Amino acid sequence: MAGEELTLLGLWASPFVIRVRIAFNLKGLTAYVYSEESIYHKSELLLKSNPVLKKVPVLLHDGKTICESQIILQYVDEAFPTAAGAPVLPSDPYDRAIARFWASYVDDKLFSAWLPVFIGKTAEERVEAATQVLATLDTLEQAFEECSKGKAFFAGDTVGLVDVVLGSFLGWLYATEAICGVKVVDATRTPLLAAWAERFCALDAAKGLIPDVERLVEYNKARRVFLGLPLLP
Repeated sequence: MAGEELTLLGLWASPFVIRVRIAFNLKGLTAYVYSEESIYHKSELLLKSNPVLKKVPVLLHDGKTICESQIILQYVDEAFPTAAGAPVLPSDPYDRAIARFWASYVDDKLFSAWLPVFIGKTAEERVEAATQVLATLDTLEQAFEECSKGKAFFAGDTVGLVDVVLGSFLGWLYATEAICGVKVVDATRTPLLAAWAERFCALDAAKGLIPDVERLVEYNKARRVFLGLPLLP
């Protein structure tokens, strides 16, 4: 990485940014510039770098722009194959395909199910969304059992793509109980995932990056005011 310039445009509360920063730590890519963006006043650099979506994360690598978190994760794996840490994606093509499938499931199904917890207009809408989240986590409990083969992480002994993608949501999943009264990371319902979540949060690569519940709840309140949504108990 000597002589190479890496800049990440991000937002502390975004799971999509958090996953990139965790992956950087896992791969030992610590010599990068992190630029915190504002959702209220987007910088000229962000708008210029990602004119299509106008959102974070954006990776700038030696003047080249890479957008979208999962694309960034795979790019970094390929661009820095000799980095100090382990690769995020497995080397076997079939295992890689399976990892990509479940990573897509997290973003397509889990995130879309969870989003109304954040922006729901009524308490009932929030609770219903949390119920849908529980259903997706039931599926991911089964996926963990199959993918981990009895080991600590989705990727086995080491952390891989699915771990990073799902792990980046843990702060918000834990905050769901404070937001709408429904506990979604539940050791009685999904014991394998609950134990995995504790292991993931304890990783050195994740420490300091997964926000605490209180901070996320306050952020949610501020965003609801900005979006003109009612504040709910």
